[in-house]
Amino acid sequence: MATTAAAAPTDTDQLLVQPARGGRAGRSPGRILAWTALVLIMLATLFPFFWMIRTALSNGAALSSQPSSLLPVEPTLGAFRRVLGLSSTEEAQAQGGSGAAIDFGRYLLNSVLVATLITAGQVFFGALAAYAFSRLRWPGRDAVFFLFLTALMVPPIFTQLPNFLLMRDLGLLNTYAAIVLPFFFMTPFAIFFLRQFFLAIPHEVEEAARLDGAGPVRRFFGVILPMASGPLTTLAILQYVQAWSEYFWPLLVASEDSVRTLTVGLGIFRAQTPQGTPDWAGMMAGTLLAALPVLLLFAVFSKKIVNSIGFSGVK
Repeated sequence: MATTAAAAPTDTDQLLVQPARGGRAGRSPGRILAWTALVLIMLATLFPFFWMIRTALSNGAALSSQPSSLLPVEPTLGAFRRVLGLSSTEEAQAQGGSGAAIDFGRYLLNSVLVATLITAGQVFFGALAAYAFSRLRWPGRDAVFFLFLTALMVPPIFTQLPNFLLMRDLGLLNTYAAIVLPFFFMTPFAIFFLRQFFLAIPHEVEEAARLDGAGPVRRFFGVILPMASGPLTTLAILQYVQAWSEYFWPLLVASEDSVRTLTVGLGIFRAQTPQGTPDWAGMMAGTLLAALPVLLLFAVFSKKIVNSIGFSGVK
């Protein structure tokens, strides 16, 4: 009687088995736990934004009746109309508003102007200082840079009063200059941020430009800045967001509507409480409208920020 020998497994059979093992490994308890934790963290991060949108779309007068509802209470766009000054006093009060409105367009324009000027000044002068600290050789350079970095450890609140007295003595209160000047020139963070990238640029690149007769100014504008477009864009966005969200200093030096920024305007809108109850729907609508420019900025330049934040080097 003939016997049949079992066929030995081939390499192809072994390859077919490997994906199944990988699939089981991908569904391991540790991996599932990690993804669960990641999803929970993401939900916890996004929930405040969801709650802000839910509140902004709710009827302010009806919010107290269903405070735990996850959906907008009596959905309406009345809160946005109140913030933009498009609703009458009667309509605003019927939906839980105070009947007062803020000059949203004027405050928005002021915020755009102030944030743009501050960002332009910090990026330009910060790049000049970072170039001097990273590429130029002069006595005591590293010691001066170390002393300059110690300013990072000084809380900004300590400089508010001296700056206010200076703006008052210069007669600049209630002007754009009073809001912009303390932040216009270089900051320690901007210099440190750009200096780290400038140090990574090969000296041979700048040396070749020097041999061609280019001086420090020409090398800075013609060689260094074009190669640092990514970090410059990242710094500009970070500084723009910081200037956009600044509240205390504009509140301190600007008491007139003509120069108030949007953050200060929202604070005034918050103080206009109907019957002692804050207009939460209106506040959330105003906050959402104020955050839109920053969100759009990140949506457009997010990839460039991620690529340059790690100082990946020069291509």
